[in-house]
Amino acid sequence: MTKEYRQHVFSPPPGAVDLLLIRHGESEPARPGQSFPMVDGHGDPALHENGHRQAAAVGARLRNETLAALYVTTLQRTHQTAAPLAGFLGLTPIIEADLREVCLGDWDGGLYRIKAAEGAPEFQRAIANQEWGELPGAETTKQLHDRVAAGLARIAARHPDQRVAAVVHGGVIGAALAIASGGEPFAFNGAANGSISRIVITKDRMIIRGFNDCSHLDVA
Repeated sequence: MTKEYRQHVFSPPPGAVDLLLIRHGESEPARPGQSFPMVDGHGDPALHENGHRQAAAVGARLRNETLAALYVTTLQRTHQTAAPLAGFLGLTPIIEADLREVCLGDWDGGLYRIKAAEGAPEFQRAIANQEWGELPGAETTKQLHDRVAAGLARIAARHPDQRVAAVVHGGVIGAALAIASGGEPFAFNGAANGSISRIVITKDRMIIRGFNDCSHLDVA
């Protein structure tokens, strides 16, 4: 019989963590003259009604996964998004503070959304230069990337040869995939609320396996 050589099927390298990055569901809208509640300088809105539907869809999508742990950040929208999945799997979410959203400085608390919609010059510069630090008082892109890398490294060290999930933020997913790919800093910004991305992390490399999977969501 002729020997056959099948196409390669990816599996995580020995010792790697297989990490699902879930963006939280849609949060409450910003309103002129009103600030979101604040936690350590970060706006902390709760989920919008649509965000709760997205959280339920995430839970239903992943309810049969074998996850060693489920991570969230310090901000309530990640806890609320994680709740359905945590209930299905019997997991208690673990906080990883370094995976909280980019600090938007003077524009945190909801003002960022308003300024972006208005096309403020600072927002335009931030997008053009791929630099969060263009916003008044915001952390820099490097500061964001450094702390996201540190948070991911801690998770990887805790979970060799395991699959875990983390409910995080759009800016954090963008940072993680930019680091993993070596691409432009904002290349992966804009992951949809409730979407699932996937990276595999070893001691010396990060491998992107998926970005912005929305197949479980009603995106019409």
